[in-house]
Amino acid sequence: MPTLHSIAIFVTDIDRAKKFYRDDLQLTLVREGSFGAEFLEEPPHLGVHPALHPDARSMVGRHTGLTLRVEGILDYCARLHDRGVRFLAGPTRQPFGLMAMVADPDGNVLAIWDDHVPEEA
Repeated sequence: MPTLHSIAIFVTDIDRAKKFYRDDLQLTLVREGSFGAEFLEEPPHLGVHPALHPDARSMVGRHTGLTLRVEGILDYCARLHDRGVRFLAGPTRQPFGLMAMVADPDGNVLAIWDDHVPEEA
């Protein structure tokens, strides 16, 4: 039976992207090579790949549709802000929790979500 192994994000500069995903977002880097980099210890992994093919280049700088669940989103977003991460939307209360939107250096958009809404939010 097939299982989901990874989800791909395409970038123009793999070294800059590795710094963002590993150092800024603090995702665990599990493999790297000529293919790019793979993050997250358990599948599905997040594959960050150089956009070499025209089809891949057309997918750089878009909304990825990916959501990272983070407990303690307000503290996490404060650390991202301190690291200079670009926010498209700060943490805002939604019916399903708190959500923020960030962009990687190529403009790929990811959501950050926490289903626990602290009283001070």
